[in-house]
Amino acid sequence: MCHPNITSTLVTMQALKPSGRPREETWPYDAAMPRPLSKSRPRQGARLAELRRAAHLSQAALARLIGESQQNVAYWEQSEKPPRSDVLPKLAHVLGVSVEQILDVKTPIARRSGPVGKVRKLFEDVSELPRRQQDKVVELVSALVQQYRRHAG
Repeated sequence: MCHPNITSTLVTMQALKPSGRPREETWPYDAAMPRPLSKSRPRQGARLAELRRAAHLSQAALARLIGESQQNVAYWEQSEKPPRSDVLPKLAHVLGVSVEQILDVKTPIARRSGPVGKVRKLFEDVSELPRRQQDKVVELVSALVQQYRRHAG
């Protein structure tokens, strides 16, 4: 069994080109920067990816909102097969579209208005409060937005 420092040195030495620079395939992967696709995306997967981007969500954020793993979302975006039938209604709700729009690749995607992701979920929860509490939340959020605009502008 190798000592950890020896192992990391060997890995580092193997990753270097003769010029002393790291090989491209060993550069650190930045999760914010998606890897380029090696093949074209199937229509069904491309549709789901387009809907996700239109909702301004990452794969990880979408996965959290529907209770699935990011790997599942990535698989659905790379596959011609649609997501499972138990997931489609959750996806439609979070993405602000109908299940038919997720499955129909011919329907144009319209950007929905209103909040997305966490903010949308929060405002859905607020809409279930009594009117008095809703008014207080609106008052608080309005004050925060005005304060932000004064400092930003």
